[in-house]
Amino acid sequence: MVDKKFDDSESDLIKMIAKANGVTSEDMDGMIKEMLQSARDKPIYIPTLSDDEKFEYLYNIVQLMKIDSEVYLSEINFCEEIAVKLGFNKNVIGRLSRQIFSDPSITVNRDKLREAVMKFKN
Repeated sequence: MVDKKFDDSESDLIKMIAKANGVTSEDMDGMIKEMLQSARDKPIYIPTLSDDEKFEYLYNIVQLMKIDSEVYLSEINFCEEIAVKLGFNKNVIGRLSRQIFSDPSITVNRDKLREAVMKFKN
């Protein structure tokens, strides 16, 4: 909602990620509804995550930012804010963005990308 829009491609990607992580479609629909109703300025909560989980988190938010083929400065700033909260230099978002395509079916060498991302860890 950082760009004030929530289109079908973003919803589909979120649902795909949720399904891969064992979240039911009913639970995901409820979370999306709650997200759409909540205030944009709500503080961002980041749980304690392993390095692998942090990488996946960053990978997924950058993919979500790019999925609608429109990238706004507000989205980049939001992703950078998340990166910093996860313990990375904000420039990691630019690095990820160059490697992650807007089509989730196109994959990159995730191991090599993860290795590059970890170099941005503070």
